[in-house]
Amino acid sequence: MTAQPTTRTLSYSSGVSDTPLLGRTLGDDLAAATASHPGREALVDVPSGRRWTYTELDEDTRVLAVALLDRGVVPGDRVAIWAQNVPEWTLVMYAVARIGGILVNVNPAYRVHELEYVLTQNGTRTLITQVADARTDFLGIANEAAGSVAGLNVVALDTVPGPLGADAGARIAADQSFAHLMERGRLLLEDTGAKWATRLRKIEDEVAADDPVNLQYTSGTTGFPKGVTLSHHNILNNGFSIGELLGYTETDRVVLPVPFFHCFGMVIGTLAIVSHGACAVIPAASFDPGATLRSVEQEKATSLYGVPTMFIAELALPDFDSFDLRSLRTGVMAGSTCPVEVMREVIDRMHMTEVAICYGMTETSPVSTMTRRDDSLARRTETVGRAMPHVEIKIVDPVTGRTAPRGVKGEVCTRGYSVMLGYWEEPDKTAEAIDAARWMRTGDLGIMDEDGYVEVTGRIKDMVIRGGENVYPREIEEFFYRHPAIRDIQVVGVPDEKYGEELMAWIVLADGHESLTAEDLRSFAQGRLAHYKVPRYVELRNGFPMTVSGKVRKVELREEGARLVGGA
Repeated sequence: MTAQPTTRTLSYSSGVSDTPLLGRTLGDDLAAATASHPGREALVDVPSGRRWTYTELDEDTRVLAVALLDRGVVPGDRVAIWAQNVPEWTLVMYAVARIGGILVNVNPAYRVHELEYVLTQNGTRTLITQVADARTDFLGIANEAAGSVAGLNVVALDTVPGPLGADAGARIAADQSFAHLMERGRLLLEDTGAKWATRLRKIEDEVAADDPVNLQYTSGTTGFPKGVTLSHHNILNNGFSIGELLGYTETDRVVLPVPFFHCFGMVIGTLAIVSHGACAVIPAASFDPGATLRSVEQEKATSLYGVPTMFIAELALPDFDSFDLRSLRTGVMAGSTCPVEVMREVIDRMHMTEVAICYGMTETSPVSTMTRRDDSLARRTETVGRAMPHVEIKIVDPVTGRTAPRGVKGEVCTRGYSVMLGYWEEPDKTAEAIDAARWMRTGDLGIMDEDGYVEVTGRIKDMVIRGGENVYPREIEEFFYRHPAIRDIQVVGVPDEKYGEELMAWIVLADGHESLTAEDLRSFAQGRLAHYKVPRYVELRNGFPMTVSGKVRKVELREEGARLVGGA
């Protein structure tokens, strides 16, 4: 159904739907999927070859839930997971939800200082971590954090292969072993099954859909990260709605190279999949373009997720054409707007004719707007879609807060079931983000057209003021994507004595091109772009600093640009 505009031409739209919201918990949802599809595959870990049917996934999460109860975890307790994309991530998520706990997602890029802050800020007492990868000694850092976080209980995922080989197991104390934890849960259910089964059922019956179930920490680029508190109702309904719009059924198989610790992998991924009885496929612990496409081919996937840079990396593989991707029909692209050329290749060369663009933020569970399966190429590259079912969107003047007319740029705001409960124990910051009428301010600039489709034009804080002119980097980036020498571009403002700010373009060159200058950009833009929108400075690099969720860290580019200009 189309979003319904008001009779006035204001930038307000609501997503109407004949499908009611789900009034159940994550545990209820897994139980429903298991009852409907007991023998179907629910989860596949390609690197290890391990597979779970829905019956097996339900049973393993039941075992883990009992083991956590035996360890002293009670409803309301925070249980953190610090790991890459491993199948145990999914087991932990559902087990914690079933016992009324709150899962704390920890960014795998964190180090001891950030880890200690997050665990202390929300009072985590149980941390489940992988042992190590090629870059990070997770267990060593976790044990170090345990020395300063009161009462912290560390559990190590010894079931996950790591680069330390046989030495990994030797580093794990018996009371830290995840395998032993699972074994303990099985023994309890076997020896005193009725007692523990009854206790677990009683707790599950008392867990409410509006209870908090997840804490996700914002990037913290402007200070310490804030804990976004999300309920079962928030994230389950968002995942379910996404799956509905993608047309998911129990026959879909979805490859997830996006991080589980982020809403993209957890909500748009796992919850959208399980709520439809489909199958989640893990191609690798962290993003690997070759492994991703091999998994699509091997598992005959129907859906593939990624941020635009992931799809760009996959399409750029020298052996791309050797992969059979004909099973694909859909997927999700999020994190940033997709260039037209990339979207066209995803549709034509990857067979993802129904691929969708999702837009939102962690604080909105995360998706607020989404393109539909039958939207045009233009809709999927020039907009981020229209309001999700049961969600309201408006564009407001950033200064006055009044709703802007259609076609006028302003701040994107959203309201509905998806808006977070708040920032954990930070009521002042919550009040800054959510107004008295429960509208969430996104900090994004956007324009709504007459059909309710939203174009995101940049961040309020990314806007550059050059000589009194408001300049929006996204507009400039989209224009210069047409230049044959440019593979990727990010535009930021840098200090300037005369104009206050000047534009700097950070550019990744396309294959076959060795150089590009500011004069080249001026020549390309002649007669097609206002002179003050042409970057004065050009810097070439091989890639951009990224968050783990796939967004470019423009703050780093601005800081580096300011240093370069200052030293010129």
